[in-house]
Amino acid sequence: MSAADTDAASLRALLAPEAVRERAHELLTLAEAGALDHFAFHPAGLIEAAERTAAETRRAYPDLHVPFHSRWRHFELDGDDLWAGIADAAGLAGARRARAEIDLAVVSVLTDAGAGAGWSYRDAGTGRTFARSEGLAVAGLRWFAAGGLSAAGPDDPFRADTARLRGVTEAELAEAFQAGSGNPLVGCGPRARLLNALGAALEAQPGIFAADGAARPGGLFDHLRARATGGALPAREILVALLRGLGGIWPHGLTLDGVALGDTGRHPKLRRNDGTDGLVPFHKLSQWMSYSLIEPLQRGGLDVTGIDALTGLAEYRNGGLFVDAGALTLKNPAAADRAHAPYDPLVVEWRALTIALLDRTAGMVRAALGPGAAGLPLASILQGGTWTAGRTIAAEKRPDGPPPLTVASDGTVF
Repeated sequence: MSAADTDAASLRALLAPEAVRERAHELLTLAEAGALDHFAFHPAGLIEAAERTAAETRRAYPDLHVPFHSRWRHFELDGDDLWAGIADAAGLAGARRARAEIDLAVVSVLTDAGAGAGWSYRDAGTGRTFARSEGLAVAGLRWFAAGGLSAAGPDDPFRADTARLRGVTEAELAEAFQAGSGNPLVGCGPRARLLNALGAALEAQPGIFAADGAARPGGLFDHLRARATGGALPAREILVALLRGLGGIWPHGLTLDGVALGDTGRHPKLRRNDGTDGLVPFHKLSQWMSYSLIEPLQRGGLDVTGIDALTGLAEYRNGGLFVDAGALTLKNPAAADRAHAPYDPLVVEWRALTIALLDRTAGMVRAALGPGAAGLPLASILQGGTWTAGRTIAAEKRPDGPPPLTVASDGTVF
């Protein structure tokens, strides 16, 4: 095997959750030794983060029956499951429902990056106004259910077709999300272009996404069902399929030697003797998408196993928890006063440390909650959980609860 072949194989190895976890923990080891450039680690702050997470989990789920952290939670409003009501009324069931749910989850996750503090969505169905992730979820659900992403429109609404995705315009997305000069949504154009790129990727990968005679995200159900053994599917297979099928859609995603590495950054202290030297994979939205596909696959009859093979999510609520709780402090406090690009070394450090600290936090939370928490996977710890604790502590420390660090988002990554 040539050196180029070896590098290509090494690069492809980054398209798996094991690489995300391994490299994140390497940077945490450096942080513990005081060897990182931007962040210092403080164990006492991790204890506070874990205590806050355990308290949030007990408050929200006193019986410790904690669902997965996924897009589906944003469709559940005060006991009313918006999507379930729509799907049940339409008679969706079995494989047809699983494909529709995967279509919805993929599109909804891809439009879920930060909305900005000035945007909200007024939902006619519930008469309520939602902001941030909840607003993005409800807006996307209404768009999907009305046939806005189906080539057939309202005549066959519960699908997201390649042709329709490739043709989505910024104006159409802005209308669906009620965005405008008086209600600014960060990154309308980039979000629309991300959906366009999704449509192109689906069409280019019929072996993964073909279903019902056309390419659509829901084709993943058939692809993954074929990869199951005795009806059991390892969760890592979901992420691997997404990374290989959709890795090229990210507008800022890294591509090396023809291998699309997606949401991967660089850090000078992460060393390797091959083509992956300095590379730190995150795959944040792809892992969020993977978590969000578990329940549709389960409802479609698959037993999804090994859920803890997936990692925590390197995003600002989880990362903000560790900064606000004092587990991570900036070596240069003035860095908090300016915005940073998504792949600046400072942000790469923050995101990697977030992933590693989520693993540690999960063990501490299980111990704090007692025997009933022993079986909680990381996906439930996030839901219980770290994400809410991050939002809560942010609101305590700053008006309107923005994260402690600002990342210059364009609505497609962070």
